[in-house]
Amino acid sequence: MDILDGLLKLDMVQVVIRALLAVVIGALIGSERALHGRAAGVRTHILVCLGACTTSMTSLFVSDVLEHEGDVFRISAQVISGIGFLGAGMIILKSNNVIAGLTTAAGVWATGAIGVAVGYGFYFGAIVVTAFFLVTIILFAKFERRKKTTEVVYVEIDDMYKANELINKISDMLNTNFTYHFNPPKSECKGHLGIDLIIEKRIDFDITELCSIENVVFVAED
Repeated sequence: MDILDGLLKLDMVQVVIRALLAVVIGALIGSERALHGRAAGVRTHILVCLGACTTSMTSLFVSDVLEHEGDVFRISAQVISGIGFLGAGMIILKSNNVIAGLTTAAGVWATGAIGVAVGYGFYFGAIVVTAFFLVTIILFAKFERRKKTTEVVYVEIDDMYKANELINKISDMLNTNFTYHFNPPKSECKGHLGIDLIIEKRIDFDITELCSIENVVFVAED
């Protein structure tokens, strides 16, 4: 109980440690999502984790410092349900009837839950869950890709006027049939264009090689 009481009592050092750990955990999870070109990247995950952490510390502050009697978990409980509005904005139905964003939405929700744990001082649990989180989204993604019969590859180019020319170059490099859709660029850079390539079979090809084509600035597998 002495250890628990020590963790529940906030001081300046504890606030800094918990906030810093929330930033590190958010950056670790967000960097993996950013590598796959997802809309919720490093900054989003850091802010979610840090914000959730803050709700927990605020609850402890109100209880310990202000000596307000009440449920210290009430504020943080709203994070778990309230963060759903972010997840809803990340799940989309693409024009090729492929649902995207479920993993990212679930990841943001889990990041918020981890942030709550950090805010309450449950360091061990937060670190262990973060480790399992990263293993899950990195390792199991490889197994899922092997089972998929359709490849969806996102390509971003920096000159929209060369779109048709670049589609032909990509077709020559992939040496397989595919359909494609033009989309707003994920980078939101002016003059850029996003292209979803829908390949109806698994291909043994390193998609990063598409970046060797002039004007192709980013490639990611959806």
